Amino acid sequence: MKTVAIVDYGVGNLKSVSNALAYLGQSALITGEAGEIERADAVLLPGVGAFPDAADKLRQTGLDGVLRRQAGRKPMLGICLGMQLLFDWGEEGKQCEGLGLVGGRVARIQTDLKLPHIGWNSLSFPNPSPLFRGLEEGACVYFVHSYRGFAASGEDVIAETQYGGPVTAAVAYHGVYGCQFHPEKSGEVGLQILKNFGELIQ
Repeated sequence: MKTVAIVDYGVGNLKSVSNALAYLGQSALITGEAGEIERADAVLLPGVGAFPDAADKLRQTGLDGVLRRQAGRKPMLGICLGMQLLFDWGEEGKQCEGLGLVGGRVARIQTDLKLPHIGWNSLSFPNPSPLFRGLEEGACVYFVHSYRGFAASGEDVIAETQYGGPVTAAVAYHGVYGCQFHPEKSGEVGLQILKNFGELIQ
C-alpha cells in the first residue's frame, strides 16, 4: 500500500488528519524523519499557529530542504498553515521566507468581518483540479484562519471562497497542492478531497 507521510515539525493537528486518512483506508505515517518522508509516496504538511514560528521550526529541523527536494517528485498537500508555508513568504508579524513552492505571499485578510474567519464556507473553482474531482460548485468546507494566500498567478488558484471579498481557498502548482481549509474537519466533502489526493499517488 502506498504511504502518505504526515510531516511532524511540532506544529499541527496530526492525529485528526491521520484518522481521516485511516478512515479512507490510506496508509499514513506521522514522522519528522527526513528518510521516511523521502521514502513515502506522498507528503502532507499540516499546520496550526503563526507563519514565522512554523517556518523557523521547518528550518531548524532541516525539513524545509527535504520538502523542497520532494516537491514535484510526489504529490504534496499543505493544509491551513501548511498551505501558507508553500508560498514564497508570509507577512504575519514580520516578513518571513516560506518554502517557495507556490509563487506569491501570505497576508492578513482585509475585511470588516470578524477575524479569525471560523466556520463553514462554500467553494468556487476558477481552475479545474483533480483535487476536487466529484465536487460541485458551492461545496462547503471548514475554515479557521486570519491570513490568506495571494498567488502570483491566478492559474495556481484552484478554489476560492468569500469572506468580505474573495479569499484563496486552495492552490496547485506542479503536483504541490494547498488547502486553506481543513478537509479533515469538513465531513464528506473533505473526505472526498483527501480521497482524491490519495488517488494522485502513482
